[in-house]
Amino acid sequence: MTYQTTDEFIDIAGQRLECCWFGPGPEEAPTIVVLHEGLGCVSLWRDYPEALAQATGMGVFVYSRAGYGKSSPAKLPRPVSYMHDEATEILPALLDAIGFKRGLLLGHSDGASIATIYTGSIQDHRIRGLVLYAPHFFVEDVTIASIEAARKDYETGRLREKLQIFHGDNVDCAFNGWADAWLDPAFRDWSIEDCIAHIRVPTQIVQGVDDKYGTSAQIDMAQDEAYSPVDATMIADCGHAPHLEQRAETLAATVAFVEHLRAMDELAA
Repeated sequence: MTYQTTDEFIDIAGQRLECCWFGPGPEEAPTIVVLHEGLGCVSLWRDYPEALAQATGMGVFVYSRAGYGKSSPAKLPRPVSYMHDEATEILPALLDAIGFKRGLLLGHSDGASIATIYTGSIQDHRIRGLVLYAPHFFVEDVTIASIEAARKDYETGRLREKLQIFHGDNVDCAFNGWADAWLDPAFRDWSIEDCIAHIRVPTQIVQGVDDKYGTSAQIDMAQDEAYSPVDATMIADCGHAPHLEQRAETLAATVAFVEHLRAMDELAA
């Protein structure tokens, strides 16, 4: 099987979204749809999606949400409901547009929350499992403190310069859209506990022991509330981006999860 890489754009709900395919298309194999973090985009995944396609034999589709990377700008300020809006309005249309037939949602941070909201809110039998890297299910003090520190670095340090490499003209939209929403006092009550309770597929969570944006309390909530099994992996010497900071261990854990789903015949047509 050859592994093709296709860089393109897709139009969803009036938004032009940057996207990229790795590996086989949905007619040939199950697909992993990858959702980035609150400051992420296609290029910030680096070569992890390609490695995931090669290690699993599945197709991998990765895209940048509006306001990130090379995608269309987003209207600011983002509402407190922005992750719910993405999960229930944009993601369903995107899955249909790419011809998604069966597979997984893999999300990091905000992307993991969006994947959780979608799977717990919309009955979609095409979704056979969830892979969540450093997910947010509710707001913790440590998360707010780290975002406040990031804002200071963005305004007075080098964070804006670093992010502009990946987001270009979208850099202010990407950062302020994320930080302003999370630091809105109304966001402190945000929780997707109800969505977790309605998930009916196996779930894997991978989190760094040294994650400054969340603690193992996120995993505790998932394991307490989820109806389906939740497999949790805590990785030592790792912060908020396990797929970048401890790539080999994270990839191995996810490949093992995929093989488990195959053994259960969850990824069959």
